[in-house]
Amino acid sequence: MTMTEQALTAVAEPDGRRVPTAGEGQMGRWFREMLLSDEIIGQVLTEAAGAGPEGLRLTGDSGFLPQLVKAVLERGLSTELADHLGYGKGDAAGRNGGNSRNGTTPKTLQTEIGPVPLDVPRDREGTFLPRLVPKGVTRLGGGLDDMIISLYAGGMTVRDIEHHLARTLGTEVSRDTISGITDAVLDEVAAWQTRPLDPVYPVVFFDALVVKVRDGNVVTNKAAHIAIGVDTDGVKHVLGIWVQTTEGASFWAQVCAELANRGVRDIIIACCDGLTGLPEAIEATFPFTVVQTCVVHLIRAATRYVSYADRKAFCAGLKAVYTAANPDAAQLALLELADSPLGRKYPAAIAVWERAWDRFIPFLAFPPAVRKVIYTTNSIESLNYQCRKIIKNRGLFPHDQAVIKLLWLAIRDIEDKRARARAKDRGKPASQRTAPGRLVEGATVQGWNAAINALAEAYPGRINPTY
Repeated sequence: MTMTEQALTAVAEPDGRRVPTAGEGQMGRWFREMLLSDEIIGQVLTEAAGAGPEGLRLTGDSGFLPQLVKAVLERGLSTELADHLGYGKGDAAGRNGGNSRNGTTPKTLQTEIGPVPLDVPRDREGTFLPRLVPKGVTRLGGGLDDMIISLYAGGMTVRDIEHHLARTLGTEVSRDTISGITDAVLDEVAAWQTRPLDPVYPVVFFDALVVKVRDGNVVTNKAAHIAIGVDTDGVKHVLGIWVQTTEGASFWAQVCAELANRGVRDIIIACCDGLTGLPEAIEATFPFTVVQTCVVHLIRAATRYVSYADRKAFCAGLKAVYTAANPDAAQLALLELADSPLGRKYPAAIAVWERAWDRFIPFLAFPPAVRKVIYTTNSIESLNYQCRKIIKNRGLFPHDQAVIKLLWLAIRDIEDKRARARAKDRGKPASQRTAPGRLVEGATVQGWNAAINALAEAYPGRINPTY
């Protein structure tokens, strides 16, 4: 008999030691004491590495781990039934004692190591309610649920996850079950979306992702808006995700009202890019906020009309506009660019700046330290880039809440991956560290000390630095 067979036998055949039930919370400790000795682990790994078709399989159908889980659970269920009846199997005390054993019921548990077939014992009167594997439970523990949520957060559709689990683990999980598992995070999403916010955010960035959402029998393009706030410590936070349900100012009025209800009393600078109705809604809710158009968005919008060969020279001309000392100098630089050969060749590119002029020139009133912070919404664009990679494989979303759920899971998943990479690099010399920093949540703005002091000087009484 191999050590693997001995391990399974040790579980399946009691040795006089009582198996704890799930209610006692000792199953894990008992399992380790019984089986996870160095001798058994070494033998199992040796057999698992065996060559040829006879080599031990750890997971999947007929794998060692599913058999081990089956043996552990069936022994535990048998002990639970013995506790319920008051006597052990074959015990003479149970003769003519009323309730008795009545065979077993087959049941399959889906786990992260593959399907585990069980024979659940039952009693004649039907009063036995197992706690180790309760009635109606078809998944073991949280491992499989966590795996499904992780796959979903990575961009896999419900159908993709179903096929992936069947192909890799041999585990059959229905699409409705997968949807139910991912919907379990909706309470967390709702709590996150309504959490209290800081009273003052010196800078808030707004941007949008376009997603396809089913609305009745029609699939429509909707904008999923993400807001990132920079607090007075220079730390970035995702304030919320909203799917646009109505056009223009009415939608943004709801968003601004929600931010105010969650504790936001003042926003110094709001950075956005051509979001219809947002400037008016912000100014109505936060009347002292400066609404600033993203400069990089303006550059990109203008260069769409410029051939690739001329873009470098055209952008060099634009640099004189957005680095100007004041609005008059910027206006002069734009006129010079418009009168140049490139400006006459690409009038549509010049028109982009002319249309956005009123929302651009507030940028020129800030000192260089503040300009550097609000020059671009790169922080939110980096997040959107990662989110686009995740949503691009999805044809459409069934409803607005599914969009928010996926984006929230994606943000959490991205930050978790980066945190694990940083943990691996911990202790290494700086020159050998390759892990990326935080994407957005919890990231610190570079050069924030100079920026917050400049803002505090420009807007006395509205910012109270914490350092």
